[in-house]
Amino acid sequence: MTDKIAEQLLKKILDEIQLPASAYETAINRYQNLGQWYHRPESTCQQFNPEIFSQGSFRLGIANNGQHYDLDLGCKLSVGLSKSSHTQKELKRLVGAELESYRLANGVKEELDEKRRCWRLIYADGFTFHIDVVPCIPEDDVGRDVLKSRMIERSNFEEDLAVSVSELALSITDNQDPQYNEITSDWRISNPQGYAQWFEARMKLGRLFLEKRAADIGASIEDVPVFRWKTPLQGVVQLLKHHRDVMFVNEHDMQPISIIITTLAARAYNGESDLVSALTNILNEMDRHVSPVAPRVANPVNPEEDFADKWDAPDQANLNLEANFRRWLIQAKADFAAICKHQTPDLVLEAAQRGLNTKLEESLVQQALGYSPAAVPSTTRIKKTDPQPWRK
Repeated sequence: MTDKIAEQLLKKILDEIQLPASAYETAINRYQNLGQWYHRPESTCQQFNPEIFSQGSFRLGIANNGQHYDLDLGCKLSVGLSKSSHTQKELKRLVGAELESYRLANGVKEELDEKRRCWRLIYADGFTFHIDVVPCIPEDDVGRDVLKSRMIERSNFEEDLAVSVSELALSITDNQDPQYNEITSDWRISNPQGYAQWFEARMKLGRLFLEKRAADIGASIEDVPVFRWKTPLQGVVQLLKHHRDVMFVNEHDMQPISIIITTLAARAYNGESDLVSALTNILNEMDRHVSPVAPRVANPVNPEEDFADKWDAPDQANLNLEANFRRWLIQAKADFAAICKHQTPDLVLEAAQRGLNTKLEESLVQQALGYSPAAVPSTTRIKKTDPQPWRK
């Protein structure tokens, strides 16, 4: 199979699994509306110059289609509030009180749900969203300087990028922190906006693709939402996450988490301008970015944080998380190789169905491979009862 044919089939699978633009637009409207609520004159947070921003898969443009969507937001109170004036609990209650009044004013029926680090608001109108709102404040100068040095020394950031990313660092609430209800300078650090900036920098390695994409859109790539970039890196992450979801459909606790897949894929990406080359390189290289010692998968914008910290946690030992990551990676290589390299339509169709739960149109595959229906060779189809090595 030529790369052109494989590219066509991978794009067809992406069309089936990726989030529709309307869902992104709904998400944008909802968090902009929420931002306006926090800024209204009656808001108890208005004096702190609140900022609502997106993070996670929506922010990176790598969300996949499904029956339910998780929209991760931050609520940053930027001025007039600090770790020396408020406890984590007080910050969380401030943000939660306004979110509760927003829920009541907008007729959202589900009760506001307090999670460890966020408040959860559940919409159920058309698109079903969990909106998780993380209360946060800007990290102080000392913390930003430490992060900047770590990014330069351990993540090999250029100084300009390290400075820019460190300016976005945040202190967030965590109700399991022993000092949650005390005035303390020791808050959990997070930087979802900085991570997004790093991910965008990795996408920009594909300069030729982005130049063509900008020409197709008719605008500078910087002037359009990231979800419209549709870079090979974004597409590969979506394909890998979907393959993971299918493989671990009944074993969610054991599956590789999205931030590990996203980080390793972004580290392995080398600027390829097509899906096939990017996918092939990433699958071959991503495990080389797993360290043999902690941090096993370091957060690029906070290198002391280990996204794979649960791999070696005694209370998670029964889940075999590292072994399941490696098991998934082996199976992903096999299934995507079957889609990209096999010469018979039946084998391509089976690989797409087995590995990605995606039913490709048979005539499309036959046409892509240059077969006429009468000329398609007979092969043995894999039945659901046949052995599935990844289930061992």
